[in-house]
Amino acid sequence: MDNLLSDAVNLTLFGMGFVFIFLTLMVFLTTIMSSLIQKIQPNVASAGSAPTQSANVIDDDTLSIIKKAIKMHTGA
Repeated sequence: MDNLLSDAVNLTLFGMGFVFIFLTLMVFLTTIMSSLIQKIQPNVASAGSAPTQSANVIDDDTLSIIKKAIKMHTGA
């Protein structure tokens, strides 16, 4: 019984250690790849960071359609 328990503990520690090392390596490699891409193409990160003001403007036709859809959905 003691042998079975020690084997279970060894397997658990080995598995948890392997997962920890794998995840740590993955985080470091992802960070390195991200910094490498930012050095190659520095304007990619700033291209989609802030939407323009014109993207938030809704014309009158679209607004009336939205109001009609809300009115139809609520039954008012």
